Amino acid sequence: MAISDLFPTKASAVIFVAYMGLFVNQGLLVTASKTANGTFAYNATTVVLMTEALKLVMAIVIHLRETSLKEAITTIRENLNVFGLYFVPAILYCIYNNLAFVNLKHYDPTTYFILLQLRVVVTGVIFQVLFGKQLSRVQWASLVLLTIGCVVKNVKLWPSSSAAVQDPSNPPTGPHAVGLQLDIHLLFILFQVFASCFAGVYNEYLLKSNGSVAVPLMLQNVFMYTDSIVANVGVLAATGSFHTAVSSENLHALFNWKVIAIIINNALVGIVTSLFLRSLNSILKTFASGLELVFTAVLAWMLFGIRVSAATWLAIFIVSAAIYLYSHSPVHNPPKDANASANKEEI
Repeated sequence: MAISDLFPTKASAVIFVAYMGLFVNQGLLVTASKTANGTFAYNATTVVLMTEALKLVMAIVIHLRETSLKEAITTIRENLNVFGLYFVPAILYCIYNNLAFVNLKHYDPTTYFILLQLRVVVTGVIFQVLFGKQLSRVQWASLVLLTIGCVVKNVKLWPSSSAAVQDPSNPPTGPHAVGLQLDIHLLFILFQVFASCFAGVYNEYLLKSNGSVAVPLMLQNVFMYTDSIVANVGVLAATGSFHTAVSSENLHALFNWKVIAIIINNALVGIVTSLFLRSLNSILKTFASGLELVFTAVLAWMLFGIRVSAATWLAIFIVSAAIYLYSHSPVHNPPKDANASANKEEI
């Protein structure tokens, strides 16, 4: 197995490493920004809005370095249909972020993150439907193995003796409990999983389809981030939370180097993700996410003294095995017009 089977160009390999590095850094920065009692001294919604605004500014600046303002406006007018299509992933990502708060109120963190690992397999299904490609048995086996590894990461393998025997009428609770009931909340989390997966794969579809591949990548990012801001502001306005998010108190809380670092890092994540989906694919992105779990756990132990559990070490082994299996049969999904887009993948 040659490295070129996974990464068709040197630029795509750099993008893969940058994507993982930025996501790992995101987790470490958020952890570092917690106060002594484990809370945040800033409003997370305000940070999300500022991040989307910075992503939009960065995309505009990068695009205008490649073309004139007049040409950019002309291209926008000619591709208003593509601008409209980006409302689909923008709204789905917005729904995903809001359902995260709703579902975490009902489920304990362990159950929540275990259920989210369905994203790996669901991504494979949606990828097959949108791109009309059948994944091989080896590819599916690697995805299932990756799902198991991610689930194991969030399970307490050896519960305490006091919790060993449970009364069925009194389901377990707490940070390590795993309880599940078939109710409206399960439907909410399943829809959250679908929203995340469909938004990611559909974003890749827009970046690579015949109808939009000719639109410059950074201009597509402008479309995505503009639609995302509109969707988020719309939800905040509908829920009456907009004035709180942009209050002087919450804006002032942003003037902290850790918060500024989080905003800049997350903005870079957005830009690099678009490069990732253009040059690689959503399936490889799920494996990058699996590796992020590994590196984040190890670095959190080294930097913050957060113990790496036996479950995490087992997850590292399983995720590594899944990646090894996938490397023998990687997915190839270049843009429809590969030659036209190759020049836009350089960084």
